[in-house]
Amino acid sequence: MIRKDITPTPKKSPGFFRRFGISLLGGVLGAVLTFGIFYVANGSLLSPNNQNASGSPSAGNTKVSNMKVDVNSDITEAASKVQDAVVSVINLQKQQSQSGLGGFSDIFGNGNDDQQSQDDNGQLEEASEGSGVIYKLEGKTAYIVTNNHVVEKQDGLEVLLKDGSKVKATLVGTDPYTDLAVLKVESDKVANIKPATFGDSSSLKVGEPAIALGSPLGSQYANSVTSGIISSLNRQVVNQNDEGQTVNINAIQTDAAINPGNSGGPLVNMAGQVVGINSSKIVQTESNVSVEGIGFAIPSNDVVNVINQLEKDGKVIRPALGITMANLSDLSTEQVSEIVKVPSSVTQGVVIGSVQSSTPADQAGLKKYDVITKIDDTDVSSGVELQSELYKHKVGDTVKITYYRQDKKNTVSVKLSIDANSLKSNSQQKSNQ
Repeated sequence: MIRKDITPTPKKSPGFFRRFGISLLGGVLGAVLTFGIFYVANGSLLSPNNQNASGSPSAGNTKVSNMKVDVNSDITEAASKVQDAVVSVINLQKQQSQSGLGGFSDIFGNGNDDQQSQDDNGQLEEASEGSGVIYKLEGKTAYIVTNNHVVEKQDGLEVLLKDGSKVKATLVGTDPYTDLAVLKVESDKVANIKPATFGDSSSLKVGEPAIALGSPLGSQYANSVTSGIISSLNRQVVNQNDEGQTVNINAIQTDAAINPGNSGGPLVNMAGQVVGINSSKIVQTESNVSVEGIGFAIPSNDVVNVINQLEKDGKVIRPALGITMANLSDLSTEQVSEIVKVPSSVTQGVVIGSVQSSTPADQAGLKKYDVITKIDDTDVSSGVELQSELYKHKVGDTVKITYYRQDKKNTVSVKLSIDANSLKSNSQQKSNQ
């Protein structure tokens, strides 16, 4: 400790100053040695950095690297070519209001059950959301393709553009069978949007990269991009929509992440071309096994064929035979041997359940319990395959049908003179053809 005395300092002799200097030097050296030992003991001489008040070496000195990374890739370039054309499609439906006392009417009774029915109050609210892509622009009119199930039961439609603005859309036409729909938007806001272009889905290869764009879980995540590969081609995906209609897609399988809300959005190749419209995915098997990475898209070549018809007619006109049908493989051995009576070698085919009068099937002489095994030169083992082959033709075409009537094999030419929309309604809609 250095002490400063305020009293006057007495005068000293030369010998005294020499002794004092030596003592002072010794004290200074001792202090330096003591401080050095303390410094080493605390590790300060072992580190090139000084400790700060927090006790952490180089605390607060973390920096961002100035290294530049080139993030441009085939995926970023492909996505950028189509992103502006990707939209969210909002399905608006009328609000429902409960007449009477609401929840209390169930407790106290309303005296008349009919009065408890729900009434429309005329207001529209968001019922669901999906995705879509602008594929054609004519002035201030944009045409958008999406899924039929995205717009099902709609009372109104809105489209959310990439810039965040919402515009009203009108429905041009739908095709439940392929799960496709076309919308139209008329607005200044679409005038400068570059439409997406369609690529050739027939040239796709298993294993090539694929990009899915859309609004998973709704517009909160609008214009999301996921990537994967083409997992398989020509997957037969068959199910029913909410109206009980058969949906039959010869689909592209992909492992690019597809979630609710992605429906109707584009599947894109590395050239930035739309090669499919995302439609569905497998979440869980019938045995409750969870599934990841199995999504399906409608091939672009099929999409173009359908949307051209929807723009023109508002619907797709497909030929019909005029029959109800069942799969031969679904019948019991007893039914096959006692009712259908085809040879035991015939195990696959389509059994005619009934024939409507004045239809192509009736005019060609087809009858109940006949078993159709071929359309032209293509084997058909199920009603789905029969529809798929038949729908490759147009109304007015003639097809060759091979069938068994009991044990006799026959071939007949059938002129497809009517379309499926003209068939009589039937409660078993999925069995009509």
